[in-house]
Amino acid sequence: MSSSLPITPLCQLPAGTTARVFQLTGDDSFCQWIREMGFGEAALVTKISGSTTSLCLVNGMRIALNHRAAMSIVVEHLPAQAR
Repeated sequence: MSSSLPITPLCQLPAGTTARVFQLTGDDSFCQWIREMGFGEAALVTKISGSTTSLCLVNGMRIALNHRAAMSIVVEHLPAQAR
């Protein structure tokens, strides 16, 4: 995968920012579990708050993720006009 937009782990996304899930890292069972929660590749996610625990909005649901899970979700920052 290639992108010209900034790519960071979800845990580093500033609160109040919306991004697109770019890539899931980790073992197969983690990736399957996180996809089932709505964090599939290309899903839009808004980080509501947090650094140790990330509170996120995805597909209309608020979901809390621990730091390790949020590190394994790589997001692509959206251009300002797409937010």
